[in-house]
Amino acid sequence: MGAAALVVSAAVTAPAAPATATTAVSRTAGPGTGTATPALVDGIREEAPEARTAADAARAHLAAREDRYRIADPARDLRPAGTLASGGRETVRLQQTHHGVPVLGGQYLVRMERRDGRRIVTGTSGRYFTGLRTATTAGIDDALAVERAVDAVGRDLAARDFTAGPDDGDAGTPLTGTSHGLVVVPRGTGVLTRHITVRGTGPAGGEPVLREVYIDARAGYPVLQYSGIHTFTAPTTAPGSAARALADEPAPGTPGSGVRLDGTTVPLAVTHDESRDAYVLRDRTRIQSDPAHVLATWDARGHWASDLSGAWPDDLQEVASPAPRFGTEATESGAVDAHWAAGQVYDYYRTAFGRDSLDGHGMTVNSVVGATDYGQPYVNAFWDGQKMVYGSGDAEYRPLSAALDVVGHEMTHGVITASADLVYAGQSGAMNEAIADYFGNAIETDARRVPMDDPASGLIGETLCRTEDPRACAFRDLNDGRTTAGSFLGVGFGTDNGGVHLNSTIFAGALWDIREELGPRLADAVVYKALTEYLTPLDGFTQGRDAVLAAAKRLGAGGRGLAAVRKAFTAHGIVPHWEQALGIDSDVLLPRVTTYDSRLGAGGGWWVAATSDESGSEPYSVWAGRTDGKGQLRLMSPDDGRYHVNPATDGTTVVWQAHGPTGVEILARPLAGGPVRTLWQGRGAGPALGVDGDIVTFAYANHGGRAGVAYLSLKDPSDVVTIGGGTYHRATFPAVSHGRIVYQDRQRISAVYESTTRLIDVATGEETVLQKAAPGTTLGPTALTADHAYWLLDAVDQNGTTALRRAALDGSDVTDLSPETGPDALNVSEVTAGADAVTMVARTPAAEISNAALSKLWQFTPDRKGDGTRRARVSCNRGEQIFAAAAGRTRVVWQDATTGTGDVVTRARPSGTCA
Repeated sequence: MGAAALVVSAAVTAPAAPATATTAVSRTAGPGTGTATPALVDGIREEAPEARTAADAARAHLAAREDRYRIADPARDLRPAGTLASGGRETVRLQQTHHGVPVLGGQYLVRMERRDGRRIVTGTSGRYFTGLRTATTAGIDDALAVERAVDAVGRDLAARDFTAGPDDGDAGTPLTGTSHGLVVVPRGTGVLTRHITVRGTGPAGGEPVLREVYIDARAGYPVLQYSGIHTFTAPTTAPGSAARALADEPAPGTPGSGVRLDGTTVPLAVTHDESRDAYVLRDRTRIQSDPAHVLATWDARGHWASDLSGAWPDDLQEVASPAPRFGTEATESGAVDAHWAAGQVYDYYRTAFGRDSLDGHGMTVNSVVGATDYGQPYVNAFWDGQKMVYGSGDAEYRPLSAALDVVGHEMTHGVITASADLVYAGQSGAMNEAIADYFGNAIETDARRVPMDDPASGLIGETLCRTEDPRACAFRDLNDGRTTAGSFLGVGFGTDNGGVHLNSTIFAGALWDIREELGPRLADAVVYKALTEYLTPLDGFTQGRDAVLAAAKRLGAGGRGLAAVRKAFTAHGIVPHWEQALGIDSDVLLPRVTTYDSRLGAGGGWWVAATSDESGSEPYSVWAGRTDGKGQLRLMSPDDGRYHVNPATDGTTVVWQAHGPTGVEILARPLAGGPVRTLWQGRGAGPALGVDGDIVTFAYANHGGRAGVAYLSLKDPSDVVTIGGGTYHRATFPAVSHGRIVYQDRQRISAVYESTTRLIDVATGEETVLQKAAPGTTLGPTALTADHAYWLLDAVDQNGTTALRRAALDGSDVTDLSPETGPDALNVSEVTAGADAVTMVARTPAAEISNAALSKLWQFTPDRKGDGTRRARVSCNRGEQIFAAAAGRTRVVWQDATTGTGDVVTRARPSGTCA
C-alpha cells in the first residue's frame, strides 16, 4: 500500500456554491465516497442555536444548516470529543459515528465565539464521510480478531526481515493483542473492522512493537496496520520570549538542582518521598488543577525499550537522590536533562497558549530515561501515547533527553494526540512528525537564542553529539529544502509507517520558513491554532496547508503574511494536486492498488495481483493481465466476501489464497476460465505460493503457528505432501519451477538445529541438499529456474546486509551473486528468477533514512562472459519497490509506491545506473 494517504486518497477540491453570501466553502471528496460535507467553511458569523453546552450548540448549528453540511442527524452521528476554550473562543471536536460505531479519522470541528451570552459560529472544518453504507453487525468475535491481528503482525515482521530466524521449540509468540471494539474504516462505503492493538517485541532486533491493526469484522483479514509508537527517528503572549524568559528562571516549589550533560547547573522542582527517605524527580509545582498530577522522571536503566512501549514495569521507580542536589548518576542517565526540559516544555505551552499540560487538562507528564536495546545502547526516543521514553545514547550520542528539541518533540506528540490526533502513518503521520519537530525546535531555538536566519536554526538533535560537529550529529534539518516534487518518497506502511520521517521535513520545512517570515510569536500561534482548531486525524499535506492558511487569516496575518505562508508551502511543492506531478520510468499495469500486503505473481506472459474496488471498501479480488499491457484484465476470484490475496501464475493456471472467518484456502482456476477449485484449507498460510504446470507449492502454519511447506498435484489435490510444521522441524520459503521445489529446512538433529537449503524432484521424490548452512546462519526466500537455485541468507549477525546465493541443481558451483560483506553488499529481502535474469529486492545500507535506504530492484543478467555477474538497477523510480515477480527474460513486474499509491508496474529491461 502506498503512503500518500491512509484510508482515503489525497482530497479532490472543487468549488461549491456558498450557503450564504458571506460563506466561503471548499468541498472535499474522498474517492468513491461522494461526501458532500465541506472540508473548510471560514469567514462566517452565524449565531448558533441556544444550547446547554458548546457541543450541543455546535451540533445544533450543523443540523440547522443541513443544506450546507449534508449531515442528516448531527445529534445522533457526532459525539463530543472535546472542547478547546480560550479567550472567549470555543473549538468543538465532534467524532463521527456510523450506526453508533466510531469512524476512523471522521472528525468535524465547529469554531465559535462567545459574546454577551451568545455563541457565534465563525467556521467549521474536518472530515465527515457521507458515503458510508456498511452494515455494523460483526461476523467474528474479539478473540478471533486478536488472533488474526497477532498473526498479521508476526507475518509482517518476519516477511520484512527474514534474519529474525525461525521460532525454535515452543517459545511461543512475544506478541499480545488488545481489542478496542468495532471501528468503521472510511473507505468508500466503509469497512467494518475490529481495532486491535498488538504489543510485544520484534523477533529480529528486539525492537518495541506497538501496532494498530484493523481486522475486517466479517472476514477476519487485516485491512490496515501501522505502528503506534511515535519515535524521534525512524527504525530510523509570545512563545519565543516566554521560552527565553524561562530558560534560566528557578523552578518554584521544593528547591533542587542538577547538572545537565552540557555542564550547566539548572534548578529542579523535586519532592521528598517519605517512603524512600529520598528526594525524587517529581515536580508538584506546575500542574495546579489537580495536586495528584505531576511532572515525574523515572529510572529505566536495566529495562529494554520493548519493555516500556505501552507498558509500565512494576519495578520502575522515580529517579532519586539522598539530597535535593542530584549528582553525577542522574546527570549521566539523562534524568536531570529530562526533568528540567519537561518543565521548560510545559511552561512554554502554558505561557504561550494557556495549555495545562499535554492534554490541556493537567495530565501527569511522565518521562522515562535510560532505556536500552536489549542491554545495548538505544539511540532513539518515543511517545507511546502515555509517556516519553528516552534512549540511553551511546559512545557518540548522549542520552536522547539531553536535547531540549528532542524532549519538546516527544512532548508535542502528546499535544498532537490530545488535539488533532493525526494518525501516525502516511501523510498525516508525516505532518505529526513535522509539527512535533517544529515546536520542539522552536522551544530550543528560542531558549538558546539562535537567530531564525542562522543556517543551523533548523537542526534537530544537534546538541546530542559528544565529539562530532553538531551538523554531522543532527538527525534532521528543517532547512534542508526538500520538496514534494524533488524529495517525496512513496513507501508502504511497513516502511517508516508510510514515510512519517522520510517526508516530514517537506511539511516542517514550510512551517519553519513561515516562522522566519512571520516571526516566532505569530508563526507559533498560527501553527498551534491550525493544530488545535483546524486539523483532523486523516488530513494530508494539502489539508495541512489549508489549515495553516486559515489559522493565519484568523490571527490577522494580513496580505503580506498570507502571501508569505502561501509562498512557503509553494516553495516546498505543497500545492493542490501535487501528487499528480510525481512521475515514474515504468509502465503501469494496474494503478492505485488498494490491498494491504499482497504479493504479485507472473509467468507465461501474464501477471496476477489482488486489488479492491477503487475506494478500497470491497474485499480483495484477484485479477490477471498480460505483461505487455495489452488486452482486458480478467477477474479470477469469486465475489464471496473473502479476501483473495498472494496470487501466482505460470501463464496457464492462477492459484491464490482466500482468507475468511474460518481460515485460509488455496484456490486455483485456469487462466482461460473455468470453475474455481479448492486445493487446501487450514489455519494460516504464508505469502510464498507457486504453480508450475501440475505442481502447486505453498507455505503454511499449523495450529501451533509452526511453519511448514506443502505441495500437491492439480490432478489430485487431496494428496498433499507436507514438510516441517513440527515442534523441532520447520520448513519455509518454497519456490517451484520445471518440476522441482526448493525450500529452506530447519530441524533439530542430536539436540542441535541444522539449517539446509533443499531441492525436491517431485516426479521421483528425490531430495538433494544444495547446501548445509553454517551455524548461526539464517536462511531466507528462494527462487528456482531450470538450471539454478537461488536463496537469501544472513551469515553475519546484525551487520545489516544479506547475501544472494546461487547453486547448480546438484549443489555444485555455489556462488554469492550479491555478497553479504564488502562495498557492494546490500540488504536483500526478496528474490525472483527467470531464464535470463535473477532479480532481487534490496536496500542499500545507509546511516539515515533516505531514498537510498528504500527497497529497490536490482537485476543480474549474463554478461559477455556468461558468468551472470552483471548487476543493474531495474528502475530508477524514487519510491519503494517491492513484491517483484520475474515475468520472462529480463521483464519484471512489481509494486511501486513512488506516486504515493501502490501501482503494479513493469519494465522489460533494466534502467542501468541510477543517479
